[in-house]
Amino acid sequence: MLKVLRKPIITGLALALLLPAGINSAAAETSSDQSSSALSVPSIAERYKKSFSIGAAVEPYQLEGTNAAVLKRHYNSIVAENVMKPINIQPEEGKFNFTEADKLVKFAKENGMDLRGHTLIWHSQVPEWFFLDEEGNPMVNETDLQQREKNKKLLLKRLETHIKTVVKRYKNDIKSWDVVNEVIDDSPQNDRGLRESAWYKITGDEYIKVAFETDRRYAAKDAKLYINDYNTEVEPKRTNLYNLVKDLLDQGVPIDGVGHQAHIQIGWPSIADIEQSINMFAGLGLDNQITELDVSLYGWPPRPAYPTYDAIPDSEFERQAVRYNQLFELYERLGDKISNVTFWGIADNHTWLNDRAEQYNNGVGVDAPFVFDTEYNVKPAYHAIMD
Repeated sequence: MLKVLRKPIITGLALALLLPAGINSAAAETSSDQSSSALSVPSIAERYKKSFSIGAAVEPYQLEGTNAAVLKRHYNSIVAENVMKPINIQPEEGKFNFTEADKLVKFAKENGMDLRGHTLIWHSQVPEWFFLDEEGNPMVNETDLQQREKNKKLLLKRLETHIKTVVKRYKNDIKSWDVVNEVIDDSPQNDRGLRESAWYKITGDEYIKVAFETDRRYAAKDAKLYINDYNTEVEPKRTNLYNLVKDLLDQGVPIDGVGHQAHIQIGWPSIADIEQSINMFAGLGLDNQITELDVSLYGWPPRPAYPTYDAIPDSEFERQAVRYNQLFELYERLGDKISNVTFWGIADNHTWLNDRAEQYNNGVGVDAPFVFDTEYNVKPAYHAIMD
């Protein structure tokens, strides 16, 4: 039986901000009392079907039981949280492992869901062998110019092989690809703001171009290709990303859209900055997707985290609901510029943000970033985005 952790009460100013015109607070609280389980309330995907699809990041173990039931009810799109990243797909050169990724494909097909491809190229969770030369030496340490050029060609060939193999396999299954992930640095060391990853140190920005061109060559004709990043609302990162994308488009690189990860907090960034980012890239004729949405209870660096989920006060969930209301009002208003909004999880019982809370709180702490709690009950944020 599902346990109701707490009544999702919204009071005072928070309630006034959340309620649509014509609905009074008594009706809202009655609705909250009658709608505790995620499996007994209206679908989020159905609510926003005229604006954009609603997605969730998943691990294969979440494709059964209550997780699966919640996915089927509220989401019409899924994305792999980890199992499609390079280190999982090709841990050794030439040895591809699609077992776990195939489970997501099967689930999406069986339930009429879209599937996003995340991610083909990233500086993290990529096996070391990509960056070793034919003698097993780290390419980034090479000083001989001729050998560096040889290494560059080898790395780009490996990139092409990886993308070709993955994209061809899922050509008929995936229509949205995160082609490259997090290529812009938060504290850039170069005038273009590019992250000085091993990819960059060995190939410059050529790996980005080759990645998109290779994906376009083997993906379905109607597939959309995205450059994905976090803090796309923050300067100078936003401008550096914009300038990179514009430059690549001017060169004919086939970019269809920008993925805004949206790992955000209750008080940051501002709604105005989020809106500006979406409009900037839409101005280039690009689609926008919100690819990894979660709303942390904490700032950065986070204050001491709540030690347990039950220790989180109702007031925090009310503040979070106001934030979610503001976000989805904006997303819906800009619906012609946004094709998908994906949460980076299903419910509060599984979130990467718990690791971050522990990291900054002596190994103890939890976060609660979603609209469903740890027992799959609705939170005030659910009612907020559903109006």
